Amino acid sequence: MLDLKFIRENPDVVRRAIEQKRGTLNLDQLLSADQKALEGKKRLQSLQEEKNSNAKKVPKASPEERLSLIERGRQIGAEISGLEPLVNAAEEEVRRLLWLAPMIPAEDVPIGKDDSENVERKRNGELPRFDFSSLDHVALCSLNDWAEFERITKVSGSRMLALKNELALYEFALLQFALDFLSKKGSKVITVPSLVRESALFGTGHFPAGRDQVYHLPEDDLYLSGTGEVPVNALHGDEILALNQLSLRYAAFSPCFRREAGSAGKDVRGLMRVHQFNKVEQFVFCENSPEESARWHQELLKTAEEIVEALELPYRVIEVCTGDMGLGKYRMHDIECWVPSEQKYRETHSCSSLHDWQARRTNLRYRDREDRVKFVHTLNNTAIATPRILIPLIENHQNSDGSISIPQAVRPFFGGRDRIGGKT
Repeated sequence: MLDLKFIRENPDVVRRAIEQKRGTLNLDQLLSADQKALEGKKRLQSLQEEKNSNAKKVPKASPEERLSLIERGRQIGAEISGLEPLVNAAEEEVRRLLWLAPMIPAEDVPIGKDDSENVERKRNGELPRFDFSSLDHVALCSLNDWAEFERITKVSGSRMLALKNELALYEFALLQFALDFLSKKGSKVITVPSLVRESALFGTGHFPAGRDQVYHLPEDDLYLSGTGEVPVNALHGDEILALNQLSLRYAAFSPCFRREAGSAGKDVRGLMRVHQFNKVEQFVFCENSPEESARWHQELLKTAEEIVEALELPYRVIEVCTGDMGLGKYRMHDIECWVPSEQKYRETHSCSSLHDWQARRTNLRYRDREDRVKFVHTLNNTAIATPRILIPLIENHQNSDGSISIPQAVRPFFGGRDRIGGKT
């Protein structure tokens, strides 16, 4: 959400951001509703002042004047009663449209219409060279009895997953590795619910757009969250934090749920784009400072890179263009890991700065050094999302006998094991 005063004073800037981010906000409609609300409130204030002044004159007025003043009081009251619903409607329209206002992207963010115009910023790691006929992750899971891809559809429908045996244990080792890694970086480890209220999804910007991606439990009026970002962002909503509480850094674990509407037949094989998964999310609340926010963006991105490097995976860093970054993002980078069977990089991490866009939606503020109340800045990035990260891990670390090697950094969380699977 943007400051309404900023929108009034910078309509061309906002209009350009709407166009660059392919937003749906009708800015003229918002400005028109805002003008109606401002004029209506001004008129209401004038009428109320006249009504009060008129009422004060009644006791001292002559009988003839009193009748006239009383009649005028009735006329003013009727005009107020007729105007109030119109002002309320205009204010409600302003609130509804403000949810659609995009964050103004950083000036140096790539301008583009979709992911085809994202910009590669870095590559790291050597691509694997196999001296045997390599397999994809689905074949390796089948060979080692690591997953139920077909039977589970009888239980839960399509694009659901049941990991088995060693791979199920490997998943938990990876999650524990990520939580330990972030804890040593100073993050507060927290496990958060997957069930959230509608207001939490408005707070992150997943609503009002994106409802088709979220599972709803109508009897309880709760929703299944697609990322730990949602409950963590709402955790301190409506609070005013002390300066010494910032920066506040979380490592949040939660099961996540996404309908993945609109992706039928696209990237859905095996462990890709399943409806339920587990995730450790990095999240930061920091001071309202572009410099501080930029520092934390680099820190979160660096931490994710360190995790991927510890997992011994080749990867690249992508700077996301305006048309692919989402309404609330000020800046966004993706990390993509190499998938040998596809001969391409696949997104595994997404790092975003949102400045005060989310904090305005959740009304989360702090007192600065001059005791002024300001909205915080928020940032987030993936640490580990399973099973997606298992795809490059299985494929890049496979051996000729069908086993896969376990990265050195994960072994302490996996009983010291150095490999799993393989033909017996």
